[in-house]
Amino acid sequence: MPAGAASHTARTAPHARVPVEERPFGAACRTVVDGSHVTAYCRNPYPEPDHLGLHIECERWWDIDADGVSVEAGPAQNVRLTGRCWKEVRSAWVSHRK
Repeated sequence: MPAGAASHTARTAPHARVPVEERPFGAACRTVVDGSHVTAYCRNPYPEPDHLGLHIECERWWDIDADGVSVEAGPAQNVRLTGRCWKEVRSAWVSHRK
């Protein structure tokens, strides 16, 4: 056997299992604002669950900002999160937690 082939076969291939800490994580989310209503559509393509929360910041000082309850998106699961302001929405985002 040629020397190059022997050194090539002596290397160990990486193991098929990847530690949980190194795996990709987090559902992909699309947030839609329609007037004072906010809807976030999320899909989790990974094997670990993702706990999602919708956060809404309202434009008016007297309008109460909202932090929605955490919802679990399991593997290959779609989740829809909704919320609203009384008037205009300044910003909206989704948080992710393992």
